[in-house]
Order: sequence, then C-alpha cells, then structure tokens
Amino acid sequence: MSDTAAFPYETRLNILHPALELIDVQALADACTFPWYNQTLCQVNGSVVRLGVMQGEYHWHKHDEDDEFFFVLDGRFLIDLEDRTIELAPRQGFVVPKGVVHRTRAPERSVILMVENAGIIPTGN
Repeated sequence: MSDTAAFPYETRLNILHPALELIDVQALADACTFPWYNQTLCQVNGSVVRLGVMQGEYHWHKHDEDDEFFFVLDGRFLIDLEDRTIELAPRQGFVVPKGVVHRTRAPERSVILMVENAGIIPTGN
C-alpha cells in the first residue's frame, strides 16, 4: 500500500469541518501556498469531500476498491488514463472507476473538489 508521507504532496486526511458548519472553499483555496494540496473538508455518510489545489502532476496509481469523482472549480485539470486523457474545465466533472490506473495533472493552478470513500488511500494501492 502507498503511504502518503512518501510523496511530495500536502495531503491532510483530517475532517476540517463537521456537519452544520459553513465551508468557505474560496478562502481555503486562496490561502493555499502548496503546489499540490489535498484537504478533507467534510464527511457525508461514508464518503468525504476533499479540496484539491494543485499545479503539476500526480503519480500513476489506482484504487482497487474505490471510485473517485473529480469536479473542477477553477483552472484546467487533466486525468490521464492508459488509453486517453480527459480534460476538465471549470464546472466539469469525471468519475474514475475503481481499479482504473490513472494520473492527474494540472498544467495551471487548479482548484477541484473530489468525492470519494472516506477510507480511500489518496496515493493509491
């Protein structure tokens, strides 16, 4: 299994906001100074919503048991699959099904939301 500490990403798995609390995504994104940042915002049933602020590329990986949903708020976000690349613009989303090898890239600073199982290992397995 991958260990998030072994990669050069700022990955925060703590739940930042409990239910019934306002979440200011823009303020969090504006305050971010990391090149690749992932913060769990909240939990909804058995899933979490994560904020990603990133520029650059993530490594190739897969999740054996979990789907991932990516939704772009700002910027341009690329999802490389083994046979094609999906390009997402603001207000576009895409699901990577469990077991599919993929890599994400942000050629410019991008802000995204991710929805995934609370137990997912962000760096893959």
